[in-house]
Amino acid sequence: MIDYLIQNLWLAWLLVGIVCLILELMNGDFFIMCFAIGGFCSSISTVFTDSIVVHVIVFAAFTVLSIFSVRPIALKYLHQGADSRPSNADALIGREGEVTDTIEAGGYGRVKIDGDSWKAKSVDGMEIRRGLVVRVLRLESIIATVECC
Repeated sequence: MIDYLIQNLWLAWLLVGIVCLILELMNGDFFIMCFAIGGFCSSISTVFTDSIVVHVIVFAAFTVLSIFSVRPIALKYLHQGADSRPSNADALIGREGEVTDTIEAGGYGRVKIDGDSWKAKSVDGMEIRRGLVVRVLRLESIIATVECC
């Protein structure tokens, strides 16, 4: 069985790529697509070598490269902020949420938007108490800058 797998290793890597591509179509965040790219590149590398170590290195290298290069481009040009899922940060701008932990003056608190909790800070540096409704003005990394509605 092991010999068969080693002889047909490209099939295993191709299967990894196809499964990740199917998961990507269901998810739509372009993160799993990076694993699909790594799987496809590993299946191509079997033409050059039968070393499992080389295949794993190729898989890891192309996955990481695509996370930093392909995914941001895909999110920017394919979604264009029209996606309502919280995984697409641009879709949160302008949305309203409820403060779950008081946002301290000059500090941070938490805001719940569509069931997801986000770290937040006040746009004017004023304290915003728990339970108030706020609007997201911009998003920097995972921190939402908010104002009271």
